Amino acid sequence: MRALAPLLFFALLAPPVGALAGDALALHPENPRYFIYRGQPTVLIGSGEHYGAVLNPDFDYRTYLETLAADGLNVTRLFVGSYVERPGDFGIARNTLAPAPGRALVPWGRSPETGFALGGHKFDLDRWDPAYFDRLHAFVAAARDAGVIVEVTLFSSHYGGGWEQSPLHVSNNVNGVGDVSREKANTLDNGGLRGRQESLVRRIVSELKDADNVYFEVQNEPWADRPVAVDVLHPYIEPGEMKGEGQFWQNRVDLADAASLEWQEWIASVITDQEDEQGSRHLIAQNYANFRYPLKGVDSAISIVNFHYAWPEAALLNQALDRALGFDESGFAGREDATYRRQAWEFLLSGGSVFSHLDYSFAVGSEDGTASYPAPGGGSPALRRQLGVLGAFLRGFDLPSLAPRPDLVLAAPGAYVRCLAEPAVSYALYVAGDGDTALELELPEGRYRAEWVDVLTGETVSSTTLDHEGGRARMPSPAYDTDIALRITRLS
Repeated sequence: MRALAPLLFFALLAPPVGALAGDALALHPENPRYFIYRGQPTVLIGSGEHYGAVLNPDFDYRTYLETLAADGLNVTRLFVGSYVERPGDFGIARNTLAPAPGRALVPWGRSPETGFALGGHKFDLDRWDPAYFDRLHAFVAAARDAGVIVEVTLFSSHYGGGWEQSPLHVSNNVNGVGDVSREKANTLDNGGLRGRQESLVRRIVSELKDADNVYFEVQNEPWADRPVAVDVLHPYIEPGEMKGEGQFWQNRVDLADAASLEWQEWIASVITDQEDEQGSRHLIAQNYANFRYPLKGVDSAISIVNFHYAWPEAALLNQALDRALGFDESGFAGREDATYRRQAWEFLLSGGSVFSHLDYSFAVGSEDGTASYPAPGGGSPALRRQLGVLGAFLRGFDLPSLAPRPDLVLAAPGAYVRCLAEPAVSYALYVAGDGDTALELELPEGRYRAEWVDVLTGETVSSTTLDHEGGRARMPSPAYDTDIALRITRLS
């Protein structure tokens, strides 16, 4: 690993301050590992469609956003159109990121020439499409009204055949741009494509300059085009298990190489330069790896560090970065709600502040999130309500005062425990195990109220008051099925 270090990381600099003035989404000034929005500390929790709500014009985004808000969720992820999928990609039968043939709505206008890989006319990269930006504005405004934050992902890895489906590929535009391999597309060595990428970033950032409910992500899964592999084990996926059509999980973490990181740093600088020109400031996210990795540093422009399919340790190992830590994509681990509920609780109670699940119950015609169709993962109204319970549980604490404190759990027979705490004041614990346990915790002297909370409903299952002399405190749990939460508050 020592030999890879110069290729993998930027120099560690002071973290950025945050977003727009006023009530816009920003890093919390007292604890930059959490957010503040509309004056309130918060975490971001979502279970959303597959990123095509704007570029798929047949998708009813208003019903979708109303559904998220009703379920207590507050974040969705959006791809801007530089990357588009084909129906059936990744084994997703009703993929919102794969519009019907000829229906893709992207930032550029169509030309008179037919031949776009996904149907209809090729694109003219010299001409923007007003219909796209009208829909983008309307989506962001509807999300704001619903209290939903929008992560705007500017670029993506192009995977196997994805590059040949992009409007930026030479075969899909009339401008002769994009005659490079997918491995070079998102690097600085990409010919005239670089100027088009900069224009796209500046236009998107300019269009959203007044939106208080967005943040920008540089690129989705940058390691997939130019990977550096590091062996790991994954707790939710068995080696060799199917990820999607023709794809299997590996026992490794893939990280982007030096050429990718250099390009991502440049994209982040374009965002900040455009925002300096227009007098705005939004948070910027960067996607680093699957699973977990102890990052040595991040670009100073980056406020949110994203992992996909994240272990809790992705949050625990990176607390010193003093940025928000995101579990930015899940949804390839089978159809069971309990899997994704546990992922969310474990990550956020290990110090993370974003959980974003791919919810395959959303599709064109099923924008209320009730669909069921072939896909590599799950999603359901029940799961969304359970994730809403998690959000309400965490927002019931003074979030900026919390930090992961696994050392406070001295014993938990038959259970895994994750703990956030402000010692001597309040404790948030998540317990997953075989049906009951007796926690032993390190608590200072005082009088405490302990409430066991049903993670499915948010209801208090049992509560007790403890007069404690200090040291080891024993707290037997009620019987539970799979998992349960515990809230401890000092009374005096």
